[in-house]
Amino acid sequence: MATTAVTQVTSDIKSIDHADLGRRRIDWANQSMPVLQSIRKDFIKNQPLKGMRISACLHVTTETANLAITLRDGGADLVLCASNPLSTQDDVAAALVRDYNISVHAIKGEDNETYYKHIMSALDHKPHITMDDGADLVSVAFSKRHDVVSGIIAGTEETTTGVIRLRAMAKDGALKYPIIAVNDALTKHMFDNRYGTGQSTMDGVIRCTNALIAGSKFVIAGFGWCGRGLASRARGMGADVIVTEIDPTKAIEAVMEGYRVMSMAEAALIGDIFVTVTGNKNVIGRDHFGNMKNGAVIANSGHFNVEIDIPALEKMASSKRLTREFVDEYVMKDGRKLYLLGEGRLINLAAAEGHPASVMDMSFANQALCCEYLVKNYKTLEGKVYPVPEELDRRIARLKLESMGVKIDKLTPEQEEYLASWSEGT
Repeated sequence: MATTAVTQVTSDIKSIDHADLGRRRIDWANQSMPVLQSIRKDFIKNQPLKGMRISACLHVTTETANLAITLRDGGADLVLCASNPLSTQDDVAAALVRDYNISVHAIKGEDNETYYKHIMSALDHKPHITMDDGADLVSVAFSKRHDVVSGIIAGTEETTTGVIRLRAMAKDGALKYPIIAVNDALTKHMFDNRYGTGQSTMDGVIRCTNALIAGSKFVIAGFGWCGRGLASRARGMGADVIVTEIDPTKAIEAVMEGYRVMSMAEAALIGDIFVTVTGNKNVIGRDHFGNMKNGAVIANSGHFNVEIDIPALEKMASSKRLTREFVDEYVMKDGRKLYLLGEGRLINLAAAEGHPASVMDMSFANQALCCEYLVKNYKTLEGKVYPVPEELDRRIARLKLESMGVKIDKLTPEQEEYLASWSEGT
């Protein structure tokens, strides 16, 4: 296994004792990540990231571990911290530190102060490249760590919420280096967001509640790629799926797909299970809580825990208790009980294991190849948010198909000529 000279390994993790389990789970995920395996072999041979310091703020999972190992084997000096207080898998963090000599600052369930302390530790690495999932690393660097910004040459962003924040920074002229929106790659959002979020969110909800999905009124706020995937999975399990939206085009699409579409005010009256996947704040709020039926379950699968107005729920409740792991029971003043899952944080990682490795294979292949691209091309790029280069996106799709044993057709010279011309008609 290739290694690279790194700065001294640092860590703040729960315990090194579970590293053996973490190592086994990392190996298990790796079996389902053939595209990343292929890239890793190339990285070992060519060392495209040699000499690069990378600070990564990502969910510390088995899949992320395989990305981190790939970056390390490509020559990078990497420090990893968590992009959400509840998404860290502590055994994986331990294995990365003990067995792979990768610095990790992440503990599942860390409080807000510790979360930002870990981000500061990642920035202490004085990165050349930032790798974000939610843009917290970038926002902290620009607001509190101006000393490191001048040394950063480029970055990547993994999720919709982070891309929105970064585009706002670029619009205001605040973004000083190029960042590639990995989230927007077709091989990322069409698969990771749809199939990954759909399956893993259902997994999180069911692990928390053991609820029967069949026959339930399942309310989904947002019909983007994540909402589409979740709606498909919920319907496949027999739910009566209700979609709420603010975008008329997405709303009519949901109608055409056969889902009921209504306002959240209407849905609040009849829903059994509510899941937000919008990327916006206070999608479910005071008025909705006031009208929900006894026993309603509320969860979020968006990146930040602002989609549900938790402060309002706290004020409205007469009591609160943890009734199951990751399930907070709020007793309202009229006696109704509402159940909030995973503290309103992204439920697929707070209570489950996140996306399957086979779909993260493409997402993290994008991350790795975009890092390589940025090292080669950052001097010609501006302080803007860039799409993933189309040739990288298509390369990942081809590698994934090859790994699945799927062959597709190619255009003949005659077909290429026809598509490039305008003179030939009927």
